[in-house]
Amino acid sequence: MKNPLLPLIAACAALALSCDRIASASMEPGVLQLSFVKNLQNPSSRATASFPDTNSFHLNITGPEGGQVYDGTYGDAPESFSVPAGSYTVSVRSCSFTEPIFDCPQYGDTRIVSVPSGGKCAVKLSCTQLNAGIRLRADDSFVVSYPGASLILKSVDGSLMYGYSEKRTAFFNPGTIWLDLSDGGSITTLFSRILSPQEILTLNLSAADTPAGNGGGTAEDSPTAGRISISVDTSRNWTVDSFVSGGTAAGSELSSAYSVGQAKAHIGESGVWVYGYIVGGDCTSSNCSFTPPFSSDTHLLIAPKTSSADKASCLSVELRKGDIRDALNIKDHPELLGSQIFVKGDIVEKYYGIPGVKNLSDYSSKR
Repeated sequence: MKNPLLPLIAACAALALSCDRIASASMEPGVLQLSFVKNLQNPSSRATASFPDTNSFHLNITGPEGGQVYDGTYGDAPESFSVPAGSYTVSVRSCSFTEPIFDCPQYGDTRIVSVPSGGKCAVKLSCTQLNAGIRLRADDSFVVSYPGASLILKSVDGSLMYGYSEKRTAFFNPGTIWLDLSDGGSITTLFSRILSPQEILTLNLSAADTPAGNGGGTAEDSPTAGRISISVDTSRNWTVDSFVSGGTAAGSELSSAYSVGQAKAHIGESGVWVYGYIVGGDCTSSNCSFTPPFSSDTHLLIAPKTSSADKASCLSVELRKGDIRDALNIKDHPELLGSQIFVKGDIVEKYYGIPGVKNLSDYSSKR
């Protein structure tokens, strides 16, 4: 006799299988893809910033509930991460910065992103200065009036002694900083100000029979403070926003070079600078090599990061016969693999099947 419960059992099994498939589909991992974009500096900036080596930046990725996805250098990270769907915090820093220190600008970015199930989240990281700097310039009148005094810059994170001959920039976390004068056992606060991220402030100090302060600072009501004049040097007060000095057209100078990604958006431009990392060569229209030894000296591949091993993420670079080929080809110089390189030439749509740079007229490299 046929069991009357069999159809019901079969229906439940089918429903359970369907639910399992739905649950499985909903748990399909997504892809987290990272890249750097280069911010153009504020046109009013008077600073000339260097090109930070983003491959050496520390990258930290945490997932839902704080789970660690990656903790290491950006250059060693894969180009994409397969991760469960969810919210992720992506942080990059050029260096560790917790207390005041000389000549230590900190660059980086932090993004909170959502990776969809079965989809891709492409994160564009910027390279902006996160801390702030201050420089002091004491003129002869100040040094003569206070020959044995000490200048002290301080914040809630710590303090720095700033000698009269000091030329370096003192970097602080954003927030309030104070300038103290220690002279003959007494300490006088001459100036205070809230520094913003990216700000570089220069203060000129002089000794005169005029009240201290400059409208933005404060000074103690004392005979010492009353003889000191402080002014902000606006010609040296700038915002360091990224890699490129203001006032130059993108790509026209080495300091405003296009990244690999930007170059692909400027196909057809001639005589422009492009930068990336040498990752390979020996290209054909469909393939290329990312590991030595290399057999061709006529071209090379540059990429946004040293770990790139995907031809589609690269630019091909033509090396015509001459000094540039002799200096840059990785057949004769395999030690150049992984080096940062700047080349000046014409951006073309296709060279060995991908966008490239041809007709080089100049180059600069970092080992």
